[in-house]
Amino acid sequence: MKLYVLVLGLLVLCAGVQAKTSVWQPVAGHTQIPIWPGAAPDLQPVPGPETATVSEKLLAGKPATAVTNVTRPTMTVYAPTGKNTGAAVVVVPGGGFQILAIDLEGTETCDWLTSRGITCVLLKYRVPSLPYDWHCDCRPHNFELSVSSLQDLQRTMRLVRSRAAQWQVDPHRIGVLGYSAGGFLVAEISTNFDRRLYAPVDAADKESARPDFAMPIYPGHLTRGDGKLNANIPVSSRTPATFLVQAEDDYVDGVDQSLVYYTALAKAKVPAEMHLYAQGGHAFGLRPTANPITGWPKLAETWLRTIGILRD
Repeated sequence: MKLYVLVLGLLVLCAGVQAKTSVWQPVAGHTQIPIWPGAAPDLQPVPGPETATVSEKLLAGKPATAVTNVTRPTMTVYAPTGKNTGAAVVVVPGGGFQILAIDLEGTETCDWLTSRGITCVLLKYRVPSLPYDWHCDCRPHNFELSVSSLQDLQRTMRLVRSRAAQWQVDPHRIGVLGYSAGGFLVAEISTNFDRRLYAPVDAADKESARPDFAMPIYPGHLTRGDGKLNANIPVSSRTPATFLVQAEDDYVDGVDQSLVYYTALAKAKVPAEMHLYAQGGHAFGLRPTANPITGWPKLAETWLRTIGILRD
């Protein structure tokens, strides 16, 4: 597992366990909503019960929480604070398909989005799942489709659209933001939104799963390392406008992941904006550091206004 821990880029989550709880719960006032009315499709066994582990080691001055063994995927809706812009973002934490960095790349992102008047929907998707395989001590194959996780994300996008009126959301301004493995899922749903991965279960599945905009942040699994785009990411002119953030010194997934994806978007004439920084590493989320990459959320807000998602 040593090599795989490096792939995760979340060593802080693997050292110095401070506390464990059986199931992750959001703060008071927010409720997890199951995204499937019954068991999730193609449900696979996992090593044990769902567990949320809080690290003892601090990351940017704060502990980090890792959730694993998720078999009952949920979404948690965070309403805007102050003025509601009508925009919504589904947030997809990373964790190498083994864990979910639920606060570092989840709730903290919702805090930022809701403070800007954006409804945030935090997805707790199934992990561990392919391309990670907990049965073996092996590195995941970059070219595999993350079927169960993508099923969960497709279903969530459709549910959000089906409940747009209830949540005061514009069904044409719903996007997706994800980190690392979650960034891979963002690219997958941006290019596989019409690909049926599960049988419809209710009226919500009549809705489109296509995001109106996409934000993959330090994404992984987008290239095999040969300079070619993952074949499971079929970029086309229908791929939504995309905002990318990447550090050049990301030695977990590598800068080529974002570069290859951006090049494919440009060739397909998809509106895309990429911010490449010299320093930042991997798994920085929104936590403030001394590096300029800390300012990426402000650039994202400007971009959202540029493409008409945020309207002052």
